[in-house]
Amino acid sequence: MRTSTKTPGQRGRPRSYDRDVALGAIRDVFWNEGFSASSLDDIAAAAGMNRPSLYAAFGDKREMYLAALQMFAAESGRELQTALEAPTLREALEAFYARAIHDYLSGEDGPRGCLVICTAVTEAVREPAIRSALVAILADVDSVVAARIARAQAAGEPCGRGDAKSLARVATSVLHSLAVRARAGEDRSELEAIARATAELIAS
Repeated sequence: MRTSTKTPGQRGRPRSYDRDVALGAIRDVFWNEGFSASSLDDIAAAAGMNRPSLYAAFGDKREMYLAALQMFAAESGRELQTALEAPTLREALEAFYARAIHDYLSGEDGPRGCLVICTAVTEAVREPAIRSALVAILADVDSVVAARIARAQAAGEPCGRGDAKSLARVATSVLHSLAVRARAGEDRSELEAIARATAELIAS
């Protein structure tokens, strides 16, 4: 007879458990509903896990949300970094915004905008851990864009007036605006027009 290796009281996980897949499903619940409006029942159902297994794998609801934020930031960060590798600064910014707009308009129930901007901002006042995560994610995006602008400046490309850090904050501020506008239902053509104008403004 095969004996169980599970200690008394140990919480099990489904045999098919895959942390990344489950976390992706949890992320999508938070992305659609926000932190406060997402119920644990909905999160558990989306992840395909019962509550004890969910808690054992991810901790409490706040920890689940923070993990979802980090997953989103890592995935979108890689995509945006790749977009910024375009040959010229203007092309890089246009690709950067195009990638973001594509993601912001995604969602089975309608455009979701950005998980970070459209959900974390509302929780930051009363949730210090979420506020800290938000600050760190924003700073990371600023840094990546500033590095690309600095590279363009060093190469003698046309750039708007100002240092790389200041120009990057203008660029990312527009990125945040696009996220909100997308979630509000603004047309793709309008979002793309804003993106083109910003790329032209900074890379000229």
